[in-house]
Amino acid sequence: MGLDKFCSADGSDPFWDWNRTWHVGNPDLTQCFQNTVLVWVPCLYLWVCAPIYFLYLKSHDRGYICMTHLNRAKTAVAFLLWIVCWADVFYSFWERSQHDSGASSSTQAPVYLVSPTMLGITMLLATLLTQYERLKGVQSSGVMLNFWLVAVLCATVTFRSKIIQAINEPSTVCVFRYTTFYIYYTLLLISLLLSALSDQPPLFSEASKDANPCPEIGASFLSRISFWWITGLIVTGYKRPLEQKDLWCLNSEDRSQRVVPQLVRRWNNECLKVKRPEEKTLYSPKKAPRGERKEGVPVEESEILIMKTPQKTREPSLFWALCLTFGPYFLISALYKIIQDVLMFVGPNILRLLIQFVNDSSAPSWQGYFYTALLFVCTCFQTLILQKYFHVCFVTGMRLRTAIVGAVYRKALVISNAARRTSTVGEIVNLMSVDAQRFMDLVTYINMVWSAPLQVILALYFLWQNLGPSVLAGVAVMVLMVPINGVIAMKTKTYQVAQMKSKDNRIKLMNEVLNGIKVLKLYAWELAFKDKVSAIRESELRVLKKAAYLGAISTFTWVCAPFLVALSTFTVYVMIDERNVLDAQKAFVSLALFNILRFPLNMLPMVISSMVQASVSMKRLCVFLSHEELQEDSVERRAVAGSSDSISIEDGVFSWSRNDAPTLKRMSVRIPDGSLVAVVGHVGSGKSSLLSALLGEMEKLEGSVSVKGSVAYVPQQAWIQNATLKDNIVFGQERKESWYHRVVEACALLPDLEILPAGDGSEIGEKGVNLSGGQKQRVSLARAVYCDCAVYLLDDPLSAVDAHVGKHIFEKVIGPQGVLKDRTRVLVTHGLSFLPQADLILVMVEGEITERGSYLELMARDGAFAEFLRTYANKEQEDDESDSAPKRGLENGLPAAVIGQNHTSTSAVRTEGEVLGKKAKNAEVGRITEADKANTGRVKLSVFWEYMKAIGVVLSCVSIFLFFSHHFASLFSNYWLSLWTDDPVVNGTQPSREMRLGVYGALGVSQGIAVFCYSISVSMGGILASRYLHQSMLYNVLRSPMSFFERTPSGNLVNRFAKETDTIDSVIPSIIKMFMGSMFNVVGSCVVILMATPLVAIIIPPLGILYFFVQRFYVASSRQLKRLESVSRSPVYTHFNETLLGTSVIRAFGEQERFIRESDGRVDHNQKAYYPSIVANRWLAVRLEFVGNGIVMFAALFAVMARESLSPGIMGLSISYALQLTASLTWLVRMSSDLETNIVAVERVKEYEDTEKEADWRHDQSSLPPGWPTAGNIDIRGFGLRYREDQELAVRNITVAIHGGEKVGIVGRTGAGKSSLTLGLFRIIEACEGEIHIDGVNIATLGLHELRSRITIIPQDPVLFSGSLRMNLDPFDGYSDEEVWRALELSHLKSFVSGLPDKLNHECSEGGENLSLGQRQLVCLARALLRKTKILVLDEATAAVDLETDNLIQSTIRTQFDDCTVLTIAHRLNTIMDYTRVLVLDKGEMAEFDSPSTLITKRGIFYKMAKDSGLV
Repeated sequence: MGLDKFCSADGSDPFWDWNRTWHVGNPDLTQCFQNTVLVWVPCLYLWVCAPIYFLYLKSHDRGYICMTHLNRAKTAVAFLLWIVCWADVFYSFWERSQHDSGASSSTQAPVYLVSPTMLGITMLLATLLTQYERLKGVQSSGVMLNFWLVAVLCATVTFRSKIIQAINEPSTVCVFRYTTFYIYYTLLLISLLLSALSDQPPLFSEASKDANPCPEIGASFLSRISFWWITGLIVTGYKRPLEQKDLWCLNSEDRSQRVVPQLVRRWNNECLKVKRPEEKTLYSPKKAPRGERKEGVPVEESEILIMKTPQKTREPSLFWALCLTFGPYFLISALYKIIQDVLMFVGPNILRLLIQFVNDSSAPSWQGYFYTALLFVCTCFQTLILQKYFHVCFVTGMRLRTAIVGAVYRKALVISNAARRTSTVGEIVNLMSVDAQRFMDLVTYINMVWSAPLQVILALYFLWQNLGPSVLAGVAVMVLMVPINGVIAMKTKTYQVAQMKSKDNRIKLMNEVLNGIKVLKLYAWELAFKDKVSAIRESELRVLKKAAYLGAISTFTWVCAPFLVALSTFTVYVMIDERNVLDAQKAFVSLALFNILRFPLNMLPMVISSMVQASVSMKRLCVFLSHEELQEDSVERRAVAGSSDSISIEDGVFSWSRNDAPTLKRMSVRIPDGSLVAVVGHVGSGKSSLLSALLGEMEKLEGSVSVKGSVAYVPQQAWIQNATLKDNIVFGQERKESWYHRVVEACALLPDLEILPAGDGSEIGEKGVNLSGGQKQRVSLARAVYCDCAVYLLDDPLSAVDAHVGKHIFEKVIGPQGVLKDRTRVLVTHGLSFLPQADLILVMVEGEITERGSYLELMARDGAFAEFLRTYANKEQEDDESDSAPKRGLENGLPAAVIGQNHTSTSAVRTEGEVLGKKAKNAEVGRITEADKANTGRVKLSVFWEYMKAIGVVLSCVSIFLFFSHHFASLFSNYWLSLWTDDPVVNGTQPSREMRLGVYGALGVSQGIAVFCYSISVSMGGILASRYLHQSMLYNVLRSPMSFFERTPSGNLVNRFAKETDTIDSVIPSIIKMFMGSMFNVVGSCVVILMATPLVAIIIPPLGILYFFVQRFYVASSRQLKRLESVSRSPVYTHFNETLLGTSVIRAFGEQERFIRESDGRVDHNQKAYYPSIVANRWLAVRLEFVGNGIVMFAALFAVMARESLSPGIMGLSISYALQLTASLTWLVRMSSDLETNIVAVERVKEYEDTEKEADWRHDQSSLPPGWPTAGNIDIRGFGLRYREDQELAVRNITVAIHGGEKVGIVGRTGAGKSSLTLGLFRIIEACEGEIHIDGVNIATLGLHELRSRITIIPQDPVLFSGSLRMNLDPFDGYSDEEVWRALELSHLKSFVSGLPDKLNHECSEGGENLSLGQRQLVCLARALLRKTKILVLDEATAAVDLETDNLIQSTIRTQFDDCTVLTIAHRLNTIMDYTRVLVLDKGEMAEFDSPSTLITKRGIFYKMAKDSGLV
């Protein structure tokens, strides 16, 4: 053989010798093998890795590291090694020269020259690589560590053999070579130690800028593969609950700013690819002959053609975009997976060798120990590889979620209005929460698609070697299982879709219920909506129940599959041939392989269903991301050359979506720079649409629009962010103090700052719940003014404020002397008094501008406008209509009253400094919403008990018993198998095999039955529990008082109904199944191992204690991280919700970038808690699997030690169970911590049981007379109430007697307590002192529904719910259609409703957005007419309506409610001048109460107000 010659000239040193190496008590390798293979392996490794590693370093530059002691030491040692190798080479040359001169007799073999030379060059390469790593900023290198490790391992073998040689044959020792080798070996050990340490961070690296950088970046290679670097955090978490400040910053490659743009860029490329072929179709129809343009018919047809054509081309593929973005990093995981799959089969093969070893008594005992060690090393290596694989998968999943959330958010900011209508807020939020989560879950499994078949093929190959063709019987059973599981998966998918649909509807409805909760309470409609939600919930649970039956069948198939496979294979094997004996080696190696098979076969259906879910999500995302965007170019932003016009529209035709009829037609407007333009017209005439068209929010079908300069926009319904008042006004601009003061003063906000607890640092609740309508409108206006733009579009900003405030704002801000006097202002208004000061008035009728000109011109022209004015001017003296009510105050929560009424607008005289100085008042005072709190500490056992009670205790016990019987049957069947294999062989056969086979089969069948039963019982229990928990939560939330909803952000509540309910529905039952399964598995395995080798009893307790500590350590941190993660998740959705409501404002101000940054920041903040929790999982898994591997090692070790006394069958049983143990242990901890973290959902759903509740809705024996109230007398005695315990009374000692049928007006400045009084009447807020009697009944003694359903309110904010119009008028279906039509006729809606295609069944969209504000107000009037109670409260219901509609409403109320007691909170005094009496409130107390004429003669507060309104 060539190598023998290479090693020694005379061939005396062979390359390999079995007798020296294997069949001997003290083995050793030949010299030749040591000098060649053991030297060359490390060299080859480094030369193969170096080029790849070099390229990797070149592309991943982190900045260089300065020379440190560590680096100097590494370099010096590598250099010394190089010198040692060269010393060997020179020694060989010297020996040769000695030989040539005849001093030595033996010739020198070539190996002594070649090997040291190779080694020397390799050491030089190592030195260079070390330096190159330093320049590229590598702090710890895996490549080098592995090189030194391999080198040390190879040298250790030589080291041992050299010592043996020196002891046994001292004469052959060459002193020089021995010396160099020992030096070489010592230096290698030093190098290995040095390479395990980590260097200092590179200069100029990004991590150095972070406040709390992630230690992963600087961790050494060993610390990374064993996830040791997170230990610090876990120890902290064990000592005390983790907090936000303990979390590290995200690594730069996981942050939104890196991840999202990559996906968005790839997705846009995809869209472009699809668009290119379309363009041919897009423009062809436009070539319609120009002449027909006037009629507009052909053009419209061509538009429709355009819409239809693109659908034929392919969709842009989101999947491909995701692959390109995350594929490359993800491929690394595939590499890890392949290695791990191959390593899986090492276990069974070593088991085979061990059983052989036990059977063969002549084998030297070191072989047993060698196998044991090999088993331990392989399983540990497999552990590290597997955990690294999972880490890559989870990180990819995390980035994927970040990218999807970011892309959805960015899309939501540019989506067109038509597209916005197709998906509700709830659905879009679901895309972010549920669908992004689906992708995250899938990524961890997706590799199984190719890995599972690979594992199956490998397993079958080894089985064939073991049992021959009879394996095919087992394969047949498996193949049969696949279609069954496939069918189940498909069915599950259809259920999934149905359930998602119900869930979407339920969340949408809940969203509306929570947004309109005040109206539900005022109307006593809670029960109607509770039933609606419950109905949807029931249909959802029906689907879940079907899915549970399917789940039971699939669990049955996959728990029984491995057993059936084993049974069929063994049966065929034993029956084919008499001579086939089932011995331990065949049986247990096969069982171990079948156990490996079990995993891919279980996973495949799971992966398939996960892929199915993800594909559903992918479709939804794809549809959303492909929605039409607003035309960027619909409004030209640059100035038209040579024109002084600031705004011009020419021949504009606009609609809300391409397919709708145009809303605005034939628009041509030119507005010169700096002019004030008023737009007037009836409700629904298109005034707001005109502003939307100027903002580019509408589809421009024809014509051109240009707006010069920046734009500020004040919407009709103020959009307020959940931030401080100051942030709402400054809105991301830079802070200019003096300008800020001017703006606040001009917008009349100073008195409000006085009232707010922390001045302008007070937090405003969601949607501005703690501001009155007028305050919200003023903040919205201040935001626009502060922005200091060229063009101002104001959509009726004065409708929600009091007369004198409106006047102040017009003078100081909008009017000819205001802050904005040089800017272009377009003001939509119902206020007649401002019209004379406008430079231009546009009169709109049904989407067209019918008249334009200055006030005097229009009056002179004597057209529709003059007519319109005359009707009203007589009724209202010139100065009145300046203004009207807080349009949104009441509906969305407290009016200004919340904050204590002692200051009224008179305090405006205080200096600004004083007011703004209240910041010092400590911002805590100004907080009202409560963030989602993270509970700390262990989940209490009481929560598990609650859940068991919700399932039913009997059912729970039955489930546990079924679990036990299943595992007992499984254990016993394997024990039976080991007895069978130990049966003696008589004449080459086993005599009692039929009996053995029969019992084995029977045990299997009983297993299957138990599995099926427990699967069904657990799932059913889960559904019962989730029905009960959801019902009680819904009831508890609806029973909560208003103050609860003001404190609790709706995001938290929706989270409970969406995320937590989903967890209880689908996650917890399956986790319980897996937890119980793995727990019984672990216990069973330990029992079997103890039976086989009782010695293991010494090892199991210490390992058990270690296991327990690791688990406790981990669970404490993991649970807290999970809580931090779910708490930081709510703000992501809350912010998204808020953004969706305010997109038009954000776009108008051009603040998209800032909002995107904010959203990204919140997502990163959420991932900051998620990332450590993934790593903590890996940390745990590595440690637990080492414990498991330890048990395997000791089981094998003791079996080897006791091989005389052990039967092969029992040994096979013991080790095959031990091999499974590792997986079960890890799974058990994972499941127990998952159970703890998910059971938190039960805790959070239950927490609303203990919050305060309203009084009872109904009393059992109602003492009320049937028609109560019959007269409508209201007697208020010494009444007072406060909003919160810690605040002063908002209304105090009010004593008033109102007779039946009286009409009473309630007036007072903003914040005088007008609305508070009505809240007290409806007991939305309970009285603190005094009482109210209606017809002699004290209302405090009634049930809330009895009270609220007998008196009617028309609230300030017209709230509608999505559903039919009829449902909105009469949710209990208590009235006939005739009555409903009658009410509509009286409220002047009959013509509108009969014109709708579905009449009463017309679907109102979310929040009633497809009706105009005025129409919504009329619907509220119709509700009141339908109930027709003796007492009617009007909360300035006519604020949002033009004068004509206002007249209609007032006259209807006068005629229809003639015999009723009417209380009106009025801002326009003219509406109440003919009332019987007027109640004037001031600072929460009653100031005056008499008829209007008497009050005017008294010259008190009322007189002043009337004077302000020009009525006296």
